Amino acid sequence: MEQTQYEKYYVPEQSWWPIVGAVALFLIAVGAGLTVIEISNDESGFSKYILFGGLAILLVMIIGWFRDQINESMSGLYSAQLGRSYRQGMAWFIFSEVMFFAGFFGALFYARVISIPWLGGASNNAMTNEVLWPTFEAVWPLLSTPGGTETQAMGWFGLPLINTLILVVSSVTLHFAHVGVEQNKRQQIVVWLAITIGLGLIFLALQGYEYYYAYDTLGLTLQSGVYGNTFFLLTGFHGLHVTLGAIILIVLFGRILKGHFTPDEHFAFQAGSWYWHFVDVVWLMLFFFVYIL
Repeated sequence: MEQTQYEKYYVPEQSWWPIVGAVALFLIAVGAGLTVIEISNDESGFSKYILFGGLAILLVMIIGWFRDQINESMSGLYSAQLGRSYRQGMAWFIFSEVMFFAGFFGALFYARVISIPWLGGASNNAMTNEVLWPTFEAVWPLLSTPGGTETQAMGWFGLPLINTLILVVSSVTLHFAHVGVEQNKRQQIVVWLAITIGLGLIFLALQGYEYYYAYDTLGLTLQSGVYGNTFFLLTGFHGLHVTLGAIILIVLFGRILKGHFTPDEHFAFQAGSWYWHFVDVVWLMLFFFVYIL
């Protein structure tokens, strides 16, 4: 009887990077929470140092973990079976990100479709707003709070529309770069990937300016009630994902310059493309539900 031949399956050694990443995320969460409290109370403390420290540790973790993964891949340690495992892992990771944003979109849906109409007298609830908030009007966006804080809504035209066009174009340019990888056209990859990274960085810069405009001109802050909370949570977490996507693309760009990837072996590039396209799709939904509706 012929003996079955099994494919090798590389199992990496134990790594400290998951622990480093967990510490970084803990510091980011604590630092961000304390920073919001200090901003709300118009105070100045050490919370921002905790936040930036966590971000710095996270960056170190990303660089170190990527370095280890790249070295393993270029050393020929991976097999086809491990490649399938990576694809499954990336698919589940993106699915978890879908559920992450679904939670925030669900909160937005609940506030707009259920809680605000209910507070306005829907479902035979005519007296609740008279007791809790006599001047309440069941409209969205909710531009006032029971404490009297007033704000203005962020319109969809202008910076949000420009950023939407930028991300849509970035998906197209990244597709051209991906086609270049599949056809082994190195110059095409470099040009289109560099354009994609540039568009991503422009998006982040414009979003930063949009936040400054919201705080300085519109009075739209985290203290602006449920509208301000949902606006900054959805757009802010999306901005963090764009930042991570840009870091991934920059790493891929460096690998391209070093001659990595072939038409048959380029899953890292493919995974980065998946993630960037996912971030773009989330923004389109965000632009429609947060800015337009």
